[in-house]
Amino acid sequence: MKSIFVGNLPWSVTDEDLKNKFSEFGNVISARVVSDKFSGKSRGFGFVDMEDSDAEKAIAGLTGYKWGDREITINEARPKSDMGGGGGARRERRF
Repeated sequence: MKSIFVGNLPWSVTDEDLKNKFSEFGNVISARVVSDKFSGKSRGFGFVDMEDSDAEKAIAGLTGYKWGDREITINEARPKSDMGGGGGARRERRF
């Protein structure tokens, strides 16, 4: 299974829209548009999980695709880093 990153999505795209578009290239295991946890509005990107061969077809077929008035960015998602991340430097506690 491969996870595909899909960026520069139109703000109106839903999970279902994403699933339907990628279903044109094979079986979609899951599709999700990432939304802001406070406002609930789309953050303009999402992830689609597909079997390896279907994912390759989707990446090839949708690279350069214009969805609405936006050209989407599409590539294989990188795994989450084990390195914590985001939020600044750690401070040493002194007692």
